Amino acid sequence: MGFQENGNGEMGLSAIPLGAKNKYKRMNSELPEDNDDVLMQQQQQERRSSTRKYVLACAIFASLNNVLLGYDVGVMSGAVIFIKEDLNISEVQVEFLVGILSIISLFGSLGGGRTSDIIGRKWTMALAAVVFQMGGLTMTLAPSYAILMIGRFLAGIGIGFGVMISPIYIAEISPNLNRGSLTTFPEIFINAGIMLGYVSNYAFSGLSVHTSWRVMLAVGILPSVFIGFALFVIPESPRWLVMQNRVEEARSVLLKTNEDEKEVEERLAEIQQAAGFSNSDKYEEKPVWRELLFPSPPLRRMLITGLGIQCFQQISGIDAIVYYSPEIFQAAGIEDNSKLLAATVAVGLTKTIFILVAIILIDKLGRKPLLMISTIGMTVCLFCTGATLALFGKGSFVIALAILFVCGNVAFFSVGLGPVCWVLTSEIFPLRVRAQASALGAVANRVCSGLVAMSFLSVSEAISVAGTFFLFSAISALAVAFAITLVPETKGKSLEQIEMMFQNEYEIQEKEMELGDVEQLVQNKTDLTN
Repeated sequence: MGFQENGNGEMGLSAIPLGAKNKYKRMNSELPEDNDDVLMQQQQQERRSSTRKYVLACAIFASLNNVLLGYDVGVMSGAVIFIKEDLNISEVQVEFLVGILSIISLFGSLGGGRTSDIIGRKWTMALAAVVFQMGGLTMTLAPSYAILMIGRFLAGIGIGFGVMISPIYIAEISPNLNRGSLTTFPEIFINAGIMLGYVSNYAFSGLSVHTSWRVMLAVGILPSVFIGFALFVIPESPRWLVMQNRVEEARSVLLKTNEDEKEVEERLAEIQQAAGFSNSDKYEEKPVWRELLFPSPPLRRMLITGLGIQCFQQISGIDAIVYYSPEIFQAAGIEDNSKLLAATVAVGLTKTIFILVAIILIDKLGRKPLLMISTIGMTVCLFCTGATLALFGKGSFVIALAILFVCGNVAFFSVGLGPVCWVLTSEIFPLRVRAQASALGAVANRVCSGLVAMSFLSVSEAISVAGTFFLFSAISALAVAFAITLVPETKGKSLEQIEMMFQNEYEIQEKEMELGDVEQLVQNKTDLTN
């Protein structure tokens, strides 16, 4: 009954409902579609994984120069003990030897900003490594204090280049969501370098006075060798490529560093607009240095935030504490050189461990909350260190408290002020002035570091070590107020969105002022009418 005869009188299958036929057809056809979905998801996961690994490798290689700064800070704290004895130099010469690197590095940072705009971020990092290698070799072979200072000069130039460019490069290649954690890598590598310096001090302290400090300094050359290999892995910054109008190369880099291909064109358009290629009429043709010397109100606000946070990072005393931790612990009662160097290893270990906490939290909690926690904690620990040294005599209890509070201070520093400083400075400036404005921030950082390092022993002699810590504590308290009032939150925003945030903030303030003027005018007219 359900079958129909065809033209030949034979039963056919035409009476079978089409829905039944299509039902089986659809069931079969769904399998390839499901397989396609699974395959697409696998490809997306593989792309996401490879992109993350690639960006991570770029951040690691770009941060290698920062190991050099950290190693120098750590190793000099112990090496000067042997240098002083071997070359028979005075306390003033020791202060100058230690602090001059920070002062000289500002010239590297100043030159690095302009150099990176000319030859690119990538090759500026290579130049930094070469110059440092020359300085490290000169210091290692130095027969006299004068030659040693020449080596410090070269090393300072190289470090200035490297410290300035690494955070900028990482910020410019990183995706928005994890830019904060990746941009903390330079600070991580500084801490790793400090730790290696401390370990090197302890490991080679048993050698002769003439040999020990030379071996300590020679080990610092090794990290710069690996930077040569990095040049074959890392790409150029896509934002620098756009500034050179090499848009296709920039697109190629963005495709490697972004998980979602759809976002690449959006980000590229944002970068082009920020660089002034899409709407060049909006930008006045004037040198970058003139923009920095005579900034617009939004740029002035950025400079206050960027330079201010860089200065507070150093004038709160972190480099002095790291450089002169043996002297600090000596004031607490430790006398043996080996025990002094072992105590400094604890400081370096604490600093390295807590920077890892910052990596986890900086893109979750945000920049500003970490900065608040950090500066408040530092203020308390610095005050307690001063109180310990001022109220108690030397002894085991004082030594334990001094180590505890010094380690507490570097822990709070590593959680917030240390990494957040460099993250913010690399994020807040517009693309056109970013390299040179960040260079100014690095210069401010190095000047403050040098002044503090070169004056710590003299100030401690004048007002005591305890008094110096009370001074650092007061400065750290000012840093808390600065963070509350002048530091914005940049978590999760693109670099171009951060620029617009400062611009919009100024426009809102301007409109509020205009509205206030109108209200005042209306009020005056009302008063006259009455």
